[in-house]
Amino acid sequence: MSQTTQRDYKATIILDTRGYDEPVETLIEKVTQTLTGLGANVTSSENLGRIDFIRVTNPNHTGDTYIKVEFSGEPSVPGSFHESVRLDRTIKRVVIESK
Repeated sequence: MSQTTQRDYKATIILDTRGYDEPVETLIEKVTQTLTGLGANVTSSENLGRIDFIRVTNPNHTGDTYIKVEFSGEPSVPGSFHESVRLDRTIKRVVIESK
């Protein structure tokens, strides 16, 4: 008898929009679809806008777009999401917190 537990999460994602011509909303939709495909229930997503980096490693790239996504899912969803976007060039960093 196994019982699945749903947990609430908040993901902060830094997008890499260099050379990306489409609106940022298409990337937000792609992130939402990826999470939904992994079995998560996305409750909200928010575009936080362009924010400058505190530590700049490339003087030609001083900041980018941040998004916040709140979702609920099984404890395996954050690890699966990290693995599924690992090679995606439009996603620079992902931080997922349990609420």
